[in-house]
Amino acid sequence: MKIAIFTDTFAPDVNGVAKTLKRFTNYLDSKGMEYRVFAPESTSKDLFTSQVHRFASLPFFLYPECRLALPNMLSVKAELQKFKPDLIHVATPFNIGLCGLHYAKKLDIPVVGSYHTDFDKYLEYYDLQFLTKVLWSYMRWFHRPLRKIFVPSTDTQNHLKKHGFTNTSIWARGVDCSVFHPAASYSKQLKNKYNIKEKFVLSYVGRLAPEKDVALLPEIQASLPASIRDDVHWLLVGDGPLKQELHKKAPANMTFAGFQSGQSLAEVYAGSDLFVFPSATETFGNVVLESLASGTPVVGANAGGVKTIIKQGLTGHLCSPNDAASFAAAVTSLLMDEEKREQMSFAGRQYALEQSWDAIFGKLLNDYESALAPKTLQELA
Repeated sequence: MKIAIFTDTFAPDVNGVAKTLKRFTNYLDSKGMEYRVFAPESTSKDLFTSQVHRFASLPFFLYPECRLALPNMLSVKAELQKFKPDLIHVATPFNIGLCGLHYAKKLDIPVVGSYHTDFDKYLEYYDLQFLTKVLWSYMRWFHRPLRKIFVPSTDTQNHLKKHGFTNTSIWARGVDCSVFHPAASYSKQLKNKYNIKEKFVLSYVGRLAPEKDVALLPEIQASLPASIRDDVHWLLVGDGPLKQELHKKAPANMTFAGFQSGQSLAEVYAGSDLFVFPSATETFGNVVLESLASGTPVVGANAGGVKTIIKQGLTGHLCSPNDAASFAAAVTSLLMDEEKREQMSFAGRQYALEQSWDAIFGKLLNDYESALAPKTLQELA
């Protein structure tokens, strides 16, 4: 099977979509399968390869990691006619995705897609709710020709069903448990690296943006009981538009570590006592799974894809979205119960070990094969 992937974000971009697609192409490489990726330009030196075709682009205001590219339509058409893909996968609904959809129709190539981001929820954080109806009209139009729409969680699947989407299939996410794993030494290393004197380390990893509800973190700290408030240190990993505002509101025990990856990121997860993730807009929540793989329990929002990863009371706690008191109570209860944290650490690691990327990508290829079945048979199924 030869696959053409059209996406408005790809490695080395730092977001769940780009990382997942890069992992997928690595998997295809390992299986000796042919593919082409059409994506926006990158700051990487390796802009163009025989398999990845880049185009000039501008940042998308709602989500800067996704870029509005200006694809060269003639070169895309020529490459598709030369490559002759069996299937086109459109991963995003913007310019590159539109380009893929256009040529899937024009060249009569079977097309599938994936849904990664609940942009309708993002609108609320930027006071653009009036665009919701227009957005869903566009999303229904864009996804209507797709033989299958791959979604990362059952919560997202149910969300789309409410808006009239029927041909959805779960494409979950995995985690590299060889990179993210428990390590007793990481706690001391982390505290030394950031000069942390407090007893407990609470971490957050992700964009510092409104839709991630990161503004709740200082409120959670303020809501902690006085008996433990001075015993915790917050470590925030990531960057984004709210960084300066958070800096102004941040208490003295909150450190901004910037972007981290690889070993340094693994140390943050495994060296923390708890991972606190207030975002209520996740379609999955890759960072939550990475924390569990590292043996660190998660206190997260009872919303979106996060609530499908955290097992309440077993691998972490689910809290009322945007409720600092709820988060503070969960954090307090776990910090005061070391035995419970250890039980959650073990359970989280065991759960993560079952989330194999190879199995997940293998299922995706099987779903591709199903999508290639004649339309008449597919529609009868």
